[in-house]
Amino acid sequence: MKSIGIVAAMRVEARCITPRRLPFNEPVRLGEGALIWLCGMGGQAAARAAEGLHAAGANALMSFGLAGALDSTLRPGSLILPEYIQVDRLFPVDLLWRDRLRTLLPNHISVVSGTLAASRHVLTSATAKRALAQTTGACAVDMESGAIAEVAERAGLPFLAVRAISDPIEFSPPSALLDAIRPDGSVELGRLLGLLLRGRISPRTLLRLAVESRAACSTLATVVRFGKTEIA
Repeated sequence: MKSIGIVAAMRVEARCITPRRLPFNEPVRLGEGALIWLCGMGGQAAARAAEGLHAAGANALMSFGLAGALDSTLRPGSLILPEYIQVDRLFPVDLLWRDRLRTLLPNHISVVSGTLAASRHVLTSATAKRALAQTTGACAVDMESGAIAEVAERAGLPFLAVRAISDPIEFSPPSALLDAIRPDGSVELGRLLGLLLRGRISPRTLLRLAVESRAACSTLATVVRFGKTEIA
């Protein structure tokens, strides 16, 4: 019986799968067929989560969450079901698993394949995104999928990435905002207010980030609702 280990870096991503407030950095069983681990942002955290899920009984691994666009045609809410993850080399996903999930999704979901690039840090400019796109040929980027793919390959486990675009190529989270983000992706309100009062972040930027993140999460929630047999 397949037991899927789902790695989600941020609480906003995990809430697309379950309304439960998950503990940080430990496996939680969602039912007979899935476990989830809220790990925090970055490749090292994701690798620890993937290894922990495998140790807890997962025999397949999934990277689930948001991504940044490297292709100008991708908009917030576009769904990325990549064929490959680009780290220092290409890591393939399980194409049969990917195709089974894709066939379950409604027609209004815009699904993109291709390559998902791994980044060690948040890309906060269009210039950085375009440079990565030119180097890798990838259509989107995240910080966790590459590490999870590496763990899956070492363990001989099927791997799948499910990512929704939250920021288009021309707009990215400002670097100043990272000062107000906790490891689990939640916002430290006091620090955020300080950034607003000092003019380091504008209310307009926050509103756009919220709207675009909501579009991405709506897509992820739809994937979970229609593709439940392949996710949890």
